[in-house]
Amino acid sequence: MVHCSCVWFRKYGNFIDNLRLFTRGGSGGMGYPRLGGEGGKGGDVWVVAHNKMTLKQLKDKYPQKRFVAGEGANSRVSALKGSKGKDCEIPVPVGISVTDENGKIIGELNKEKDRILVAEGGLGGKLLTNFLPLKGQKRIIHLDLKLIADIGLVGFPNAGKSSLLSQVSHAKPAIADYAFTTLKPQLGKIMYNDFRQISVADLPGLIEGAHMNKGMGHKFLKHVERTRQLLFVVDISGFQLSSQTQYRTAFETVILLTKELELYKEELQTKPALLAVNKMDLPGAQDKFQELMHQLQNPKDFLHLFEKNMIPERTMEFQHIIPISAITGEGIDELKNYIKTSLDEHANQDDDTYHKKQLLNLQISNTIPYSEPPPKNSVTSPR
Repeated sequence: MVHCSCVWFRKYGNFIDNLRLFTRGGSGGMGYPRLGGEGGKGGDVWVVAHNKMTLKQLKDKYPQKRFVAGEGANSRVSALKGSKGKDCEIPVPVGISVTDENGKIIGELNKEKDRILVAEGGLGGKLLTNFLPLKGQKRIIHLDLKLIADIGLVGFPNAGKSSLLSQVSHAKPAIADYAFTTLKPQLGKIMYNDFRQISVADLPGLIEGAHMNKGMGHKFLKHVERTRQLLFVVDISGFQLSSQTQYRTAFETVILLTKELELYKEELQTKPALLAVNKMDLPGAQDKFQELMHQLQNPKDFLHLFEKNMIPERTMEFQHIIPISAITGEGIDELKNYIKTSLDEHANQDDDTYHKKQLLNLQISNTIPYSEPPPKNSVTSPR
C-alpha cells in the first residue's frame, strides 16, 4: 500500500491543480478640491483564461503569488480628470473555478478569453469622498482546476483505463491543450467516421476511502464533476490493491466506486453512466460476466455481503453494460457507438430541459416588470 502511494506521488508530483493568490485593486488618485478635479479610479484585477496556460507555469512565473493593479492618476491643473490605473490580468488555464477565502464561488472560466473581475480598484478622490481617494479591494482567491471532458473514466487502479483510452484513441491519445499534457489525468479523443470528436478523460485511479482524500482522493474526484457522463471500467476478475487489502469482485468494485462518488458529492450519481467490463479475454471471464449481470440486475439480493457503511444510498443505473477487452480490442467498436449514442440522447434531453426553462423564464418576465441584474463579480462573459 505504501509503495503504491509513493508511485502516485512521483507520477503526479509536479502536477498542480489549485493555487492560493493575493489580489488587490489599485488605489484611486487624489482629487483637486480647488478646481473640483476628480482623481482616476484604481486599476482592477482580472482572472483571464488561456488555452496554453497551466497553474504550474503561473506559479513559476509569479512565485510571490501577489497581483496588484495600478493606481489611478491624481487630478491636476493640466488634467482635471485623472486617468484610470492599469488593470492587472492573471493568466490561468481553461477549466478554472475561482473561489474566495470562504469557499464562495466567484465564477468559472470554461473557455478561452473568459474573464472574471476578482478585485476592484478604489474610486478616485471627488466631491463625494471629500476629494480623498479610496483604496482598492483586497482579496485572497483560490484557483481550482477541474477537467472538462465529455466522458470521465472511473475505476480502481489496474482496471485497464489507460489501455482502454489507447484503444479508443487509436493507441495515440490526442492530448488536448489542457493543463494536463504528458501528466495524467490525460485527455484522449475518440474520432468517428463522420468527423465527430468526443473527449475522454483518463483520471487517476480511485481507491477505497478516496472521499476522505486517501490516495489521489479529491484530486481525482473533483475532475469527475466536470465530465458530462461517466464510464465505469471494472476488471471482470475483480480487484485487490495490495496483499494487505481485501480482494473485491467485479460487483463489489461497482458498488464501492458508486459509494466513493456518493460520499464525495451525491450529484455525481445523477450523471448518465455506462459500464465497460474489461479483460474479457481472460479464462473463465464469460461465466463471471453472467454472474455479474445477474448481480447488477438484482443488486438488493447481494447487498448483505457488504458492511453497512459501504452500501450506497442508491445503486448506479447504467445506460449500457459492454463486455470488452482493451488488449484484444473485443467490444471496443460497440463501446464507442454506445458512448456516442448516450451523449446524443442526453444532449437532446438537455436541450428540451433548457427550452422549457427558457419558456418558463419568458412567462415569468412577462408578469414581473423588473428583474434585478446579477452582481458584478459573478459575470464570466468575455470582454
